[in-house]
Amino acid sequence: MERLKIVVLDFGSQYAHLIAKRFRMMGYYSEIALPSAGLETFKNAKGIVLSGGPSSIYDKNAPEFNSEILKLDIPILGLCYGHYVLQTGYNGKAQKALVGEFGFATLELNQNVKCPLFEEIASPQQVWMSHQDAVVKPGDGFETVGSTKDCEFAALQNLEKKRFSLQFHCEVKDTPCGNKILENFAKFCGMEKNWDQDTVLNHIIDSIKNQADDKNVLLFLSGGVDSTVAFALLNKALGQKRVLGLHIDNGFMRKNESKKVEEAYKNHGFSNFIVEDASKTFLKAVENLTDPQKKRMAIGENFITVRNEVVAKQKFDENKWLLAQGTLYPDIIESGGTKNSNVIKTHHNRVDGIQKLIEKGLIIEPLKDLYKDEVRAIGKKLGLEDELVMRHPFPGPGLSINVLCSNGTMTDNDKEEFKKAQEEISKVQLEMFCEKCSENLEKYILPVKSVGVQGDFRTYRFPSVISFAKTENGFYHLPKKWEKLEAASSQITNSASFINRTIIRLWQNPSVKDEALKLQEGYCTKDRLDQTRDADDIVLTALHKSGWYNKIFQHLTINLPYASSKERCSFVLRPLCSEDVMTARFAQLPQNLLMDIVQEISKLPYVDAIFFDLTNKPPATFGWE
Repeated sequence: MERLKIVVLDFGSQYAHLIAKRFRMMGYYSEIALPSAGLETFKNAKGIVLSGGPSSIYDKNAPEFNSEILKLDIPILGLCYGHYVLQTGYNGKAQKALVGEFGFATLELNQNVKCPLFEEIASPQQVWMSHQDAVVKPGDGFETVGSTKDCEFAALQNLEKKRFSLQFHCEVKDTPCGNKILENFAKFCGMEKNWDQDTVLNHIIDSIKNQADDKNVLLFLSGGVDSTVAFALLNKALGQKRVLGLHIDNGFMRKNESKKVEEAYKNHGFSNFIVEDASKTFLKAVENLTDPQKKRMAIGENFITVRNEVVAKQKFDENKWLLAQGTLYPDIIESGGTKNSNVIKTHHNRVDGIQKLIEKGLIIEPLKDLYKDEVRAIGKKLGLEDELVMRHPFPGPGLSINVLCSNGTMTDNDKEEFKKAQEEISKVQLEMFCEKCSENLEKYILPVKSVGVQGDFRTYRFPSVISFAKTENGFYHLPKKWEKLEAASSQITNSASFINRTIIRLWQNPSVKDEALKLQEGYCTKDRLDQTRDADDIVLTALHKSGWYNKIFQHLTINLPYASSKERCSFVLRPLCSEDVMTARFAQLPQNLLMDIVQEISKLPYVDAIFFDLTNKPPATFGWE
């Protein structure tokens, strides 16, 4: 018998599959479909959700939508881009907004309208916005349920037609009432709970057995959560004799990381893995590369080269072996892996060599439909220790993507955008700080670009820096209230077109003048990786000792080629709290802990400046590359 379901139509949003995941986590089976799907797709569907997406509803290349879907007698909920689809589908109008919203907003509910989605939800509510367009005329029969300061029609409904649309993203954890909204929608649809963790695990195990058939499986083991859980699943489904884990020391590991990974696997009882030192070949592969995408692609292709060398060395019959990866769904989304999605970054497990193997059916990805928290839950269910499943994420390219590279000059286009970013930051008036702080406030732009995601589009822009009064020994004042710093960060990125991050200066080498700091020539070399390893180890050691390691999702130590000479560097500290990787807030560490970390890093002989990243996701991604 076919399962009742909620169908999520994917218009290419970074959050499309997160919607489906939310329903599944609440116990409601959900599936993803294209917005152009035929009506047969909605057999047994109790509800339909239209996702967000990177397009504008008025674009010539807007995703194809089967308008016959709107004629179905099934409740429909539109989110962000889906909000526009519903409203314009009923003769409403959407256009570019006067003010875009990225990040937190306050939703005020209309007390004169009763909406099933907001049952047991008080007003006002914090919601998460990520949009540049807005509805300016609601569709026929729709009434306003809620508004924000900059968005009059943030929530609309037409109860007669069972239609609801929201400008904000209720599927992300940064909309605290989001789960309740989705649960209320499921109840309005008459959906019954029919999905649980055991069902998911059994489905993955059966899929592995069917796909592997009589073949053995080789898996790249980075030592991170994803590949470790994938390894455990493969072992459970096929047995250790048919599975081989390959941990490659690519030279991009954290300090003593490969040794720690090997010990952890042995302690758990895994004996079917080998360790290969390929650091020299990986360093050669990224030699003199500055483009982040080319770096990732070179690393991904080199994994295939090393894989082939290991297969030859072990004398495997290639016809009897498949390759496995710990790919998660966010990896696929950010690589533009769905029809309507925008490429945010190219993951090493989606390079051409891997794609060709996928097309030939030679790749197994047990986790490709899951998110990080689901993977951790599966790992615990399989009996993996916290040491293995609660580690901070550590991707295959490792620290290489934390080392930003440059030939020491900016292109003419970058110079023009840098100038525009400087003009934008000069116009921003930050009024949320005390008079003393405001007197000493400096705002400027770093000449180093980083990747971001705004309105489901990939952006590559400059970070703004805010800085307060100097104290002593090169340290700068850090305002006590993180909330004010977060608000300042959002104000800057929301009002600027050429800025996608805000960082705060915490320390600068007192012997180095501001004008001496500039963009330097710097590549992903062993020296710069060692610099990053040293600083990263200081941070992680402090987080472990203080108990904060398990309170945050991930910490990234970013090495910038911004210094007084090319042998030196600056660091950005990037601790993050996240549930699903799709959104994140910078971690509001205890300030005494943070400044202790900064003090220790400042003692390293090659450091010129230390910054802290105040940017949430969106508008910035986790990393800088």
